[in-house]
Amino acid sequence: MLFNSFNFIVFFAAITILYYIFPYKLRWVLLLAGSYYFYMCWKPEFIVLLVFITFLNYISARAIYSAGGKKNKKTILFISLVLNFGILFVFKYMNFFSQSVSDAMALLDMHYAVKEFDIILPMGISFFTFQAASYTIDVYKGKIKPVKHYGKFSLFISFFPQLVAGPIERSENLLPQFYKKHRFSMAKTVDGLKIMLWGFFKKVVIADRAAIAVNTVFNGCEYYSGLYLVLASLLFTVQIYCDFSGYSDIAKGSAKVLGFDLMDNFKRPFISKNIKEFWKRWHVSLSSWFMDYVYIPLGGNRKGNLMKYRNLLITFMVSGLWHGAAWTFVIWGGIHGVLLVVYNIFAPALYKIKTALGIDKSRILSSAYGFFAAVVTFGFVVFAFIFFRANSLEDALYIISHMLWNFRIWNTPQYLFDVFTGMGIGIFEWKILICAVIFLMGTEILCGEDIHKTIGRRNIILRLAFYGIAALFVLLAGVFYNAGEFIYFQF
Repeated sequence: MLFNSFNFIVFFAAITILYYIFPYKLRWVLLLAGSYYFYMCWKPEFIVLLVFITFLNYISARAIYSAGGKKNKKTILFISLVLNFGILFVFKYMNFFSQSVSDAMALLDMHYAVKEFDIILPMGISFFTFQAASYTIDVYKGKIKPVKHYGKFSLFISFFPQLVAGPIERSENLLPQFYKKHRFSMAKTVDGLKIMLWGFFKKVVIADRAAIAVNTVFNGCEYYSGLYLVLASLLFTVQIYCDFSGYSDIAKGSAKVLGFDLMDNFKRPFISKNIKEFWKRWHVSLSSWFMDYVYIPLGGNRKGNLMKYRNLLITFMVSGLWHGAAWTFVIWGGIHGVLLVVYNIFAPALYKIKTALGIDKSRILSSAYGFFAAVVTFGFVVFAFIFFRANSLEDALYIISHMLWNFRIWNTPQYLFDVFTGMGIGIFEWKILICAVIFLMGTEILCGEDIHKTIGRRNIILRLAFYGIAALFVLLAGVFYNAGEFIYFQF
């Protein structure tokens, strides 16, 4: 069931009304049944997989807690993780691994017959598997105690707002909330609906409109060059941000209406002044997951700089692989790993230069530097996203090598007109898209980290104007026909 569908609106309204009518002791039953129904609307048979992952981690955590001796605990954890990630491997990476082995053997003049497995990737499997595994690991580390209530633990794994695309919640944040009695709050309901509206604005007005142009160019990139490719790359960066942060907003807002608080997954990433800051603002739940469960176990920064750089590269390449079973995703992750290593090497020297020039002491110089640094960081992010979106490594290399073709005619009116009318959307659609992006960027820059809290402090006229504009954008300019899935559903 897609958030950007009429079916979800009806489903969510029914769940919300019933939730506050139901007796407190039975609310978890309603939410669990609703969450399973939500997931089964896609493919009913895959509910078995969700239930199995839930059962596996429930019994694993309790067995670890009850086991005597660290060796026994570690053995149980190892078996649990092998089963968790083994299931993920079979459904997501089997064909990729088989093809990669075949390609490697072909380089050695050896033949390996590739067997294609006709496997459908279950929606959200990477998200709920990571969330379940982190719970078991936290029990092993002694950070939390295993819950006894199987039903509420099942709800922790399958809570419908964040089930298929996160945020990947931690047990210490979300699990205790299922034991609280949430009373209906008009203030929380209104706040939740505002957050949902902002999410719908980003998804159906910007992301789904940009997707038309992006898909037109990237799915036939060999027919394009120059400004077409540059514009499509920029648009994809905007699209994936609005698509995924839009999903996160709808998830956070719908959970808030029900009385639950989910973590912030995006914190204005495009104002980042360096790549390290970017990853503190982009997909926060995943980047923190990899930091806690991959980077730190590898050794983090405890064993010198060389090991730190190695750990960064491994972590980000694994993160790339998490996003998709293709070398383009691994390269995307590797680019970010390299950028982080380069930043860590040169950050001390950069700080000394800034201090010597007195940049931080001058408001004008500091603002100019911040703007320049944000533009450069954004440029690197856009470049890396070419690999993320490209249908193949060959396509990505073609796009990069042909982006600056015909540069001398970029400023001619006819060429600009041909570009803007040759990417699958008309001039009127471009006007809506540009106005919506300006509205989004202006809001994020002016309002700070918490947009809705900042707007909430303004007078009622400004508040009504802001949410009225967002609502009009959604109702009058939203792309609802053939509603597009969220990009991260495929991960």
